This record gives sequence, C-alpha cells and structure tokens, in this order.
Amino acid sequence: MENRRFEGKNEPEIVYSRSVKAGKRIYYLDVKKARNEDLYLCITESKRKQTGETELPQFEKHKVFLYKEDFAHFTEGLQDVISFVQNQLGEIEERKEWTPETAETYAEEHQIEKVEDKTEDKSILGSILNRLKN
Repeated sequence: MENRRFEGKNEPEIVYSRSVKAGKRIYYLDVKKARNEDLYLCITESKRKQTGETELPQFEKHKVFLYKEDFAHFTEGLQDVISFVQNQLGEIEERKEWTPETAETYAEEHQIEKVEDKTEDKSILGSILNRLKN
C-alpha cells in the first residue's frame, strides 16, 4: 500500500530507528524530523497478511504518530495499563523466539504429533503450521 500523502514530496527524514520483532508482528519505532525541524515518533505495526501460495507476501501496516508534547502522558498511560495487566495476570512471561527448538517444545507440551507428508515440510514446525492452517 502506497502512501499517497507524500507523493511528490520528500518523506520525513528518519533520524533514529529501531525495530522490535514480536511473534508474527514487527514494530518499527522511527524518530522522524518534521519540516519545522521538530522530532516526533512514528510507531508502525507490520503484520504479514495471508495470501495465496504463489502471490508475493503482503503486509498490513498501521501507524501511530506520537508528538513530543504527548510523550509524558503516553508513557504514564502505557505504564498504567501494563501495571493493570500485570496485577490481573501476575508476572507476564516474555515471548520466546520461534525456532525449530521452541516449536518442538511447544509440540511436546501440547501433544502434537509429527505429521508425515511427502509434499510438506516434515519438521515439527511444519506440522504445527499445517495444523494452524486447517
């Protein structure tokens, strides 16, 4: 999806950037410079959309712009809701990176057997992905 708002204009300069991989999503935290030389934060969530096997992958993106005068209020609100969730659920386990080893552990914990299929990946990760598709 193209951003037509900036057609014929220069995209705001990114002066600092960091990406955060979180499961199936990637969050991009970009500090951009406005025309008036002010800095602001652009948070982009990118999630891969389901497409056909022969199509190029497509990504769904959502953006939030956060301006410096709102940082303190945003940070306070974010800390408040995180504390609320932690109080309700207790300690929140950090997301583990999804690797063949963690897939195998997941399969064992959830009693998922390896599916033998000549046309599909025979790994446990492939079996889990196949079951999620069905």
